[in-house]
Amino acid sequence: MNQTPPPANAAASGAIAPDTGKPGFGIYLHWPFCAAKCPYCDFNSHVRHAGIDQQAYVSAFTREIAAMRAISGPRVVTSMFFGGGTPSLMSPDTVAAILDAVREAWMVPEGIEITLEANPSSVEAGRFRGYREAGVNRVSMGVQALNDPDLKRLGRLHDRADALKAIGLAREIFPRMSFDLIYARPDQTARAWAAELEEAISLAADHLSLYQLTIEEGTPFYGLHKAGKLIVPDGDLSAHLYELTHQVCEGHGMPAYEVSNHARPGAESRHNLTYWRYGDYAGIGPGAHGRLLTPAGKIATATERNPEKWLELVALSGHGMVETSELTASEQADELLLMGLRLREGINLKRWSALAGRTLDAERTGFLISHGMIEQMTPDRIRCTPEGMLVLDAVVADLAF
Repeated sequence: MNQTPPPANAAASGAIAPDTGKPGFGIYLHWPFCAAKCPYCDFNSHVRHAGIDQQAYVSAFTREIAAMRAISGPRVVTSMFFGGGTPSLMSPDTVAAILDAVREAWMVPEGIEITLEANPSSVEAGRFRGYREAGVNRVSMGVQALNDPDLKRLGRLHDRADALKAIGLAREIFPRMSFDLIYARPDQTARAWAAELEEAISLAADHLSLYQLTIEEGTPFYGLHKAGKLIVPDGDLSAHLYELTHQVCEGHGMPAYEVSNHARPGAESRHNLTYWRYGDYAGIGPGAHGRLLTPAGKIATATERNPEKWLELVALSGHGMVETSELTASEQADELLLMGLRLREGINLKRWSALAGRTLDAERTGFLISHGMIEQMTPDRIRCTPEGMLVLDAVVADLAF
């Protein structure tokens, strides 16, 4: 296997390297299967009651990893992430085999962050220990709420007791653990959310992902909302809940380093920082997206979303890619702006200008600064203010014009 000594800033050191303009190379591995589809979810996830031939998927993942390696060339992997779907439905042997295939394809230093998403309803102590033995050193738990009525309303298969048990196991077995909560839920008050958030912080080791509920077209929640049968907090209350979230977390030493992600200093997700700092990543598995630097330039990749069709494509062609498009310099600059302004650290203007072939419009930048939407941190770096984060899409659109 391709191994090298751990870098000085490896995960074990607890330090997050500053943004140097070289965000690293991540591997995203998409496991598309769930035990049930949540009514708010528009992710590429599928329910298969007849069972899954995991060995067939291991073989397909291995072939697609090799195909991605042929595109990317030799690289040093800085993080890996099993997302879904529900990766905690995979057997530990499946996880181990896929990780071995990655190690055969690229250089994988010891100690890098390897994350696996898990749902409390599919958590077993033996399986968690198997993931840890395979090399997973960080788990991200889809808890979503800490009370049974809201868990039932969100269509979750677990209850509060399951969530607490899963969090406890994760803290016992893995060096690092995070969990997700959804807020701005139907009938949720600021007082109730503040109390739930305080409890979450007491349970979390060092990282929380806190997302506002969004009503996505094509989901059951969308139909209910459109029919007036699902009422979510209005814009003013949602904004207040967002601000409250940041205030409470900041007060407990877990500031937002990204719009929806909070961590104690040094505990930020290395893998997600690769996305937000606009690094390269190979997207492997059904419905995975990637960004890869090639001799011809940076390309966007996307694989077939349907798991069975993806398997067929891999068997036929060695990969399931249905899209491979070269990104223009202007498109890369737009993506850097869109991703980087989500971060508290903001973006490096020199890097953006090198991609865009121009500087940001001084008049538009000055207008946004004067209205408190962005701030100039240094001559070469800007970021959104807390007020700007509330209207992030509009700020990005204005700057990118």
